[in-house]
Amino acid sequence: MTNSNDLVVSDYSPEWPRSFESLKEIYEHALGDVILDIYHVGSTSVVGLAAKPVIDIDLVIRDRTVLSQVISGLAALGYEHRGDLGIPDREAFGRTSDQVPYDGPRRVWPKHNLYCCHRGCVPLKNHLALRDYLRDHPEKAREYGELKKRFVTEANGDIDRYVELKTPFILGVLWEMGLDRDDLRRIDKQNRKRK
Repeated sequence: MTNSNDLVVSDYSPEWPRSFESLKEIYEHALGDVILDIYHVGSTSVVGLAAKPVIDIDLVIRDRTVLSQVISGLAALGYEHRGDLGIPDREAFGRTSDQVPYDGPRRVWPKHNLYCCHRGCVPLKNHLALRDYLRDHPEKAREYGELKKRFVTEANGDIDRYVELKTPFILGVLWEMGLDRDDLRRIDKQNRKRK
């Protein structure tokens, strides 16, 4: 485990996909047909990849017309809608306590980031392309994990700097995967440290 203040990168844990599956069941039950799919994305979704021990989850909807239903359904589980946080077409939801989502029995859930994206949007394409590439290229996943361990130290606890340091690797993968040049520029801009 590498730690710089509160910024941590851990070796892969098989608990991450198990936790995702438990969370997915709760979202499926609460949101039903409002969502098209639920994806485990980010580094915790790639077997063997070192990661911040925070599960990233994308809920996929048809379009923004059902967003209000998602917001209401997630509010009932204890999530707060936080808007797009500077990433257009990706709505973020935060937990009001470590027991969110509320599913009956009181229990503490692992840290997770929950997003809602509409089908075909750039943030969703970005998440899925990177995840799938790293799953298919374990040697690149190992390289990325080693970079992240180094970057967490270099960032000295600054999450924005950490994201900025990772961005060239991510953009290289997304370019190789065929993402549009304009989409790559938007991703690069969104990942730049806010001064």
